[in-house]
Amino acid sequence: MFSKILIANRGEIACRVIQTAKRMGIATVAIYSDADRHAPFVKMADEAVHIGPSPAAESYLLPEKIIAACKETGAEAVHPGYGFLSERASFVEALAAENITFIGPPAPAIAAMGDKIESKKLAREAGVNVVPGFVGEIRDTEHAVEISGEIGYPVMMKASAGGGGKGMRLAWSEEDVREGFEATKREGLSSFGDDRVFIEKFIENPRHIEIQILGDKHGTILYLNERECSIQRRHQKVVEEAPSPFVTDKMRKSMGEQCVALARAVDYHSAGTVELIVSGADPTGESFYFLEMNTRLQVEHPVTEAITGIDLVEQMIRVAAGEKLAMTQDDIGIDGWSIENRVYAEDPYRGFLPSTGRLVHYSPPVEGWTDDGEIAGEPRRGVSHGSGGVRIDDGVFEGGEVSMFYDPMIAKLITWAPTRAEAADLQIEALDRFRIEGLGHNVDFLSAIMQHPRFRAGDLTTGFIAEEYPEGFEGAPIDDAMRRRLAAICAGNEFTWQNRARRISGQLDGDDGRAGVNRVTCDWLVKFADSTHEVTLGEDHAMVDGKRVEGSCDWWPGMVQATATGGNTSEEGETFGLIVERDGAHWHITTRGRTTRALVLPRRLTHHAGLMIEKEPPDLSKLLICPMPGMLVKLHVDEGEEVQPGQPLATVEAMKMENILRAEKEGTIATINAEEGESLAVDAVILELE
Repeated sequence: MFSKILIANRGEIACRVIQTAKRMGIATVAIYSDADRHAPFVKMADEAVHIGPSPAAESYLLPEKIIAACKETGAEAVHPGYGFLSERASFVEALAAENITFIGPPAPAIAAMGDKIESKKLAREAGVNVVPGFVGEIRDTEHAVEISGEIGYPVMMKASAGGGGKGMRLAWSEEDVREGFEATKREGLSSFGDDRVFIEKFIENPRHIEIQILGDKHGTILYLNERECSIQRRHQKVVEEAPSPFVTDKMRKSMGEQCVALARAVDYHSAGTVELIVSGADPTGESFYFLEMNTRLQVEHPVTEAITGIDLVEQMIRVAAGEKLAMTQDDIGIDGWSIENRVYAEDPYRGFLPSTGRLVHYSPPVEGWTDDGEIAGEPRRGVSHGSGGVRIDDGVFEGGEVSMFYDPMIAKLITWAPTRAEAADLQIEALDRFRIEGLGHNVDFLSAIMQHPRFRAGDLTTGFIAEEYPEGFEGAPIDDAMRRRLAAICAGNEFTWQNRARRISGQLDGDDGRAGVNRVTCDWLVKFADSTHEVTLGEDHAMVDGKRVEGSCDWWPGMVQATATGGNTSEEGETFGLIVERDGAHWHITTRGRTTRALVLPRRLTHHAGLMIEKEPPDLSKLLICPMPGMLVKLHVDEGEEVQPGQPLATVEAMKMENILRAEKEGTIATINAEEGESLAVDAVILELE
């Protein structure tokens, strides 16, 4: 076994590998860029080596710097995590030349399967079903247009070395190909150092199923069941679960055996994942196609660990050290259900725009990584929580930056329970208690998905988000019972707020009881955006619109927990977490996938409430405003040029993704305020229209 390994990665996956290595008694070395100087994984490792500036191309993507760090520290092996150099065969060969072990598959397997073009050729030769497409060299945009027409629209353009949703464009027409082909090449080059692109038929209404593979160097290759990763946005996975609610025992066996045969064809060892597209229109599951093989650990590996009890990182290390797998295919079972949600630094209320910046407050729902690298609770399922488990995999810290240089993922929230419904309920509870301030995040959106009837029914496709949120996300639906609960909470908070202010000013003595001389009123009017409620506060309950709401709540801003019934005796009490914040004269309460804004007034001001007018926002329709921090890659127009609705105006790159900003209305370009190559702040004005 190795005595010291280096982790050639960053963030939560570096933390994850260090945690397992320490449990195995193996010393660890971290490498870090300027942006990661104070990151948790640097502190967790036994040693850390600085390797360069913040851009990955000048640090994490340079094999020579990683090899130099191994020599400096005496690291015998390298775990690549995922992304960066994890699927670059030349990196494995460079390590081997220096007698350093790569904790992953052999270089020939990476070359054959990590290259999306070559892997499809190999799969086709091996008799595996592949999606119809063109896997040769595409010369230029005109050639791409010709190929797409022959395949038949819609088609998917993909970077050959791509992964993680980057370097992918869906084209429904020739115009889409002409607009997106070069952008796909640029994203492939900037993220993976390879600008080759292939084109294949886009399977409509598909489910994304993947099979986890694990093999040793002695000829044993196993499949560790499947994961469903159908809920995606812009081809980036958002929710993953194991097992799939769609896959039957027969399908699982057929998929697993076919994926093992494919892995055996390239003498594969270590962990890997074969991704499949399954036609949602075929309930038998017979129509599944090979999509690609990821010759590395996947972001979503924790859900497989949760249902099998197998630490995949540990197995990768043991296999790299030459050990045989200690289990057989018959030993692989399915214990319960696990769901993973990816918490991203993006704002679903603003079209999911990337949101970089400082984490002013970061409080996950359970204690995650500690200073010594141990994860709280059981290693397999994280923190014990009732009949299930909650686990956080993260690599950020309060006061730290979510940088524009890397992936926007803040954390992974993983739950385990005996059933799928219970695992989803645990997600909702945990998301209620996930507090992030300082930048936009998708916690509300994830909670809304967990509550969505279609998700609960397991009726999933990769088009789920586009189909269920075609006009964007405005928060999870709210019913009348929850409105009454929130109204009671808002009134209680206003009551406490005003009494505290009166005590500080010397107008009030004693406690904050509901009755007494000089205390503020207990009768309130709570005004939401779409409803108004009358509230009277009692000692242990509230009357909301004439209905009783019982329970308890910490009536003070911050993270609170409430237990309440919704207004009549037939409803059972429900405990739920809330984030309560004061904003000027308003209260903001976040719970169950929705942030509700409320104005609370004494009921005697009912007449005045009807006269209050919200200030209209300024008209920004003539301005093209940068929606996120990023670099202006391209200006598509010149001053004086006439533009039409939908016409591309500028392309901004953020979080390694190119975002095309389009005209919302007809007009003429009056002035251009930015230059190509310029770094832009959020809300920077790029150009103005007449």
